[in-house]
Amino acid sequence: MRLVERGVVMAGFGHYLPERRVANVEIEAELDLPPGWIEARSGIRARHYATPDQAVSDLAIPAGKMALEVAGAMRDEVGLLLLATSTPDHLLPPTAPLVAHRLGLGCGAVDLAGACAGFLHALVLAAAHVRTTGQSVLVIAANLLSRRIEPTEVASRVLFGDAAGAVLLRPVADPALGLRSVVLRSDGSGYDMIRIDRGGSRLPFSATGVDGLSMRMPDGKAVFERAVDGMVRSANEALSSAGLVAADISTWAPHQANQRIIDKVRQRLCLHTANCLGTLAEHGNSSAATIPLALSIHVAANGSLDSGRMLFSAFGAGTLWGSAIWVHANKQR
Repeated sequence: MRLVERGVVMAGFGHYLPERRVANVEIEAELDLPPGWIEARSGIRARHYATPDQAVSDLAIPAGKMALEVAGAMRDEVGLLLLATSTPDHLLPPTAPLVAHRLGLGCGAVDLAGACAGFLHALVLAAAHVRTTGQSVLVIAANLLSRRIEPTEVASRVLFGDAAGAVLLRPVADPALGLRSVVLRSDGSGYDMIRIDRGGSRLPFSATGVDGLSMRMPDGKAVFERAVDGMVRSANEALSSAGLVAADISTWAPHQANQRIIDKVRQRLCLHTANCLGTLAEHGNSSAATIPLALSIHVAANGSLDSGRMLFSAFGAGTLWGSAIWVHANKQR
């Protein structure tokens, strides 16, 4: 059977941020840090925390609803929902079917645990599904990290927050639109660099085991170096595979981990002319949600994304990383 040649477009964007805004001054006071210390080292001024009664599905659902409404999507056109999250409502069952149900969707639905690179992996898989089936796919990335932060560990406490972002992918006739190249990599030798110890099959929950529930990042400097190296190498590979150079990229959407990482990667890639999308300063690092959050907030403020070639770059726990080049057109063909 010959597959139909078709393209993929980002037809709708959505996001959700919990109401509680946590400014640096609050955390700096609790950790006895000098005023301005967090912003100087991370570029972050604030982040959002969910309320005690909210789970990650409560963030994902309004983001997904917004993306569907912006796209003017009919519920029966969506063939798959992918939820990129490291903080599901429960270890079992997966959260995606609940999100799909509450959005009025009867499609396939599955969680993807790709840490901070989760949205990138979900985007790649979703685009392949659209090209293969001709169905639309709703990609949501959502994380509720405020309950997984180790309160006394500065490296993670100052960075992470809660948010959700969503993108509806839709098929179009022009096969030139959508993914042009993809590079996905992993290195399990860095498996313990960012971790939540307890809760899986290696170290289950128990009546007496209450430690190991928080996210730990013991060596922030090592994570920084790996993130920069992985994002730069994968982006260069993706550019080479597509026959492009940095000057051909009109928009860059990197994972919002830390401003110093973003600046270093941009410098090494020579992305001097690309518009860099991000919301790090006001919303912090919400892991997989940062890229779709930035896309949705940009579109909400400006009406659309710029047409042209977009570069996505991400690095996450595991460790895993990658880059992808996407061709976008505001006038869909």
